[in-house]
Amino acid sequence: MCSNFEYLTSNHFVFTHLPVSDDRRNDRRRSGKYQSEYRRLTPAWYADGISKPVEGPNARYISNRIFADSAQNLFSETGATQWAWTWGQFIDHSIGLRQDSDEIIEVELDSNDPLESFTNVGKSLTVRRSAAAPGTGVKSAREQINTVSSQIDAWAVYEGDNKRLEWLREGPLDDDLDNNSALLLLPDNFLPAKSARGDAANSPDMEKAGMLFASPNPDDVQVVAGDVRANENIGLTATQTLFAREHNRIVALLPADWPEQKKFDAARKMVIATQQYITYSEFLPSLGLQLDQAKHNRRATPNVSNEFATVGYRAHSMVHGEIELSAAQGYYNESLLFELESQGIPIEKADNVVEIAVPLNIAHGNPNLVRKLGVGQIALGLAAEPQYKNDEQIDNQLRSVLFQLPSQMSSGGENCLDGESMHKCYKLINDLGVLDIMRGREHGVAPYNVLRVAYGLPAVENFTGITGEQTEEFPVDGSIDLADPINDPAILEFNALFDANGSAIALGSEEAEGEAVSGVRKSTLAARLKAIYKDVDAVDAFVGMVSEPHVVGSDFGELQYAIWKRQFENLRDADSNFYLWDAELSTLMNKLEPLGLTYKQSLADVVRNNTDLQADSVPDELFIASD
Repeated sequence: MCSNFEYLTSNHFVFTHLPVSDDRRNDRRRSGKYQSEYRRLTPAWYADGISKPVEGPNARYISNRIFADSAQNLFSETGATQWAWTWGQFIDHSIGLRQDSDEIIEVELDSNDPLESFTNVGKSLTVRRSAAAPGTGVKSAREQINTVSSQIDAWAVYEGDNKRLEWLREGPLDDDLDNNSALLLLPDNFLPAKSARGDAANSPDMEKAGMLFASPNPDDVQVVAGDVRANENIGLTATQTLFAREHNRIVALLPADWPEQKKFDAARKMVIATQQYITYSEFLPSLGLQLDQAKHNRRATPNVSNEFATVGYRAHSMVHGEIELSAAQGYYNESLLFELESQGIPIEKADNVVEIAVPLNIAHGNPNLVRKLGVGQIALGLAAEPQYKNDEQIDNQLRSVLFQLPSQMSSGGENCLDGESMHKCYKLINDLGVLDIMRGREHGVAPYNVLRVAYGLPAVENFTGITGEQTEEFPVDGSIDLADPINDPAILEFNALFDANGSAIALGSEEAEGEAVSGVRKSTLAARLKAIYKDVDAVDAFVGMVSEPHVVGSDFGELQYAIWKRQFENLRDADSNFYLWDAELSTLMNKLEPLGLTYKQSLADVVRNNTDLQADSVPDELFIASD
């Protein structure tokens, strides 16, 4: 076991190209269908060449020194709203879901760490390993299975299994889709609960999370959708609801004499095309990602890559600590507002406006809030302000307390929902930053420099080459204990903050809470990385990736930009059913456009068409915050 300061250098890593053992496995690696292997761009990188994760600095130790936000949030410099991370999650739940296993990796916790502000629940954090693909991990390097389709095909709405799809459609449950309605089951126009058909025990499996564990009747609350993760947070649940409603809206406008299956297939194809259209015309451009010209490539491998799923698409830093809603007083009745406050949701009333700020740990696993707050209001709330900056900082609600039930005030009177006092109200049981590091190690993803080279970027020679800063040394001005600087909590304190125009913002000011997009700490990120890793070639791929300065005009560093660019071009060009060259879609649209139906909708169009909001109350652009 390596200590906090020890690591295996690249000379100790064993890596191999995998032999393809049989035709069936070869098909799994190339098909892009669900239950396919993630493909690799770099060789598998295991300590024993087979399955053992490479050791490195303790992941929580890294998290406390690199990912901790010190209660100072930074925001997207491009103005990308919370719709960016929400849509990113919606797409993620259509293209990737690893197969789980019972194998556990323990990440040791050190209650004496000077930078550990939270009291630990136990002696370690646990990470559940992904299952080994059949035929791997014994004599050849371990590979992992993607249980969804590796295509932008609205899997999150429909899934690919006929049994679940039959449950999701109106009609009987008799293993015969031919006698089902074209409509999706939406009681009161919301996603169905597990008990919606009267037999919750035999309803499709769904992941239970967050507030659902505290519900006295979870089967009446937990919703069912195409993807098992639909209850994860209210932004995601609202998005799932929007697109189920969009399906039914299309069905209602189709010719009445069409058979039900024909109507269902037509609506599904249009919903898929709309999801693709929004992804490539709004979502990716909002993050500053520019792709090469689209061209169908029949030879391209459609599978999602391990590097993308395990490192590149992990953008937890973007996730905002709360979703803020506002409505005219009277829109929500007083009894509901009282109920929300009793859950720990802050509510402010001023100038005939009610402002509701839903902390992420309350939004987590709480689909009932979607009914109470309304899909439209949540959609507007996600568009109301920029998301957090896609950098190395991860909000403490994700880094420490996500799975805990909230309490608005501690016994000492501190605010428990966010900020500097959060550690007084919760115990540490989870860290998504730790998970991000460990997922890369246990999937055998190569280190940062190896990934850079694989994606056509030069390897960096020192730690400032990662961060773009001027020095990788700690300051000698007396602000940090130079006897043991990496263990001095002062290294994370901010000296200065700046807004999107580069103007200075006063520390602790109101502007610092919502307008800061960059900051200067007492120590450089490069100095902290050097103290932790010692050797630049030993840096974990995820840690190095999020530590890079952004490509001008984008929300990504060089490596993450390259990973996203290659994967989203491949998802587009390898998909024979992509909307730009789908012949069936083109034929269908010739019939439906005269009826006023089109897949070429903005996200704002989808919100207007499927909520009770007035059309002029929905901004045309939901992915970029307005002034």
